[in-house]
Amino acid sequence: MRLFSIVLFCLCWLGVCWLGMMTVHETGHILAAVASGGTITQVVISPVAISRTDVSPNRWPALVVWLGPLFGAIFPLVVWSLIPRNWVWPRGLLQFFAGFCLIANGAYLGIGSFEQVGDCKEILRTGSPIWTMWLFGVVTIPCGFWMWHRLGSPPDLFKDDSPVNSQAAWLSAFALAMIAGTAWFVSPS
Repeated sequence: MRLFSIVLFCLCWLGVCWLGMMTVHETGHILAAVASGGTITQVVISPVAISRTDVSPNRWPALVVWLGPLFGAIFPLVVWSLIPRNWVWPRGLLQFFAGFCLIANGAYLGIGSFEQVGDCKEILRTGSPIWTMWLFGVVTIPCGFWMWHRLGSPPDLFKDDSPVNSQAAWLSAFALAMIAGTAWFVSPS
């Protein structure tokens, strides 16, 4: 039963991190679009689709496209840094999430630049050189792995004093179900 709880917790928390990362990333695009006077025509955040924010007119496309990955990488770090150190369990979860966001956003731009997927194509179209995406990935991906490394070794989850128990597993499953259930497609009218 303990193994089931650990596996359930890990899988569900990865799902929460994936949807949370997409939400924070798209929030960056939204904030930039609103701040630059653009109009958001659609936001897609879904467990079965890659997230996106459509803006038209987009008065500052370079700002809007770059703020997604920048905000997506930096905001979770800021939130994590504000959690008191004696809140071990929430701080650890947010540290994992912040590392996840750094790795995901860095890989998205750094590796995605080769195929020019999603934001990468728009970043190039707005005049940013490809090396800026590589630099972003080279900085953020190792930082994310460093944050994960500071959490300890994955086998530590299996130790008797691990905070991962059946309650934590079911709470992560509930969190994933709630977040996935509220994932949305928005078309402002």
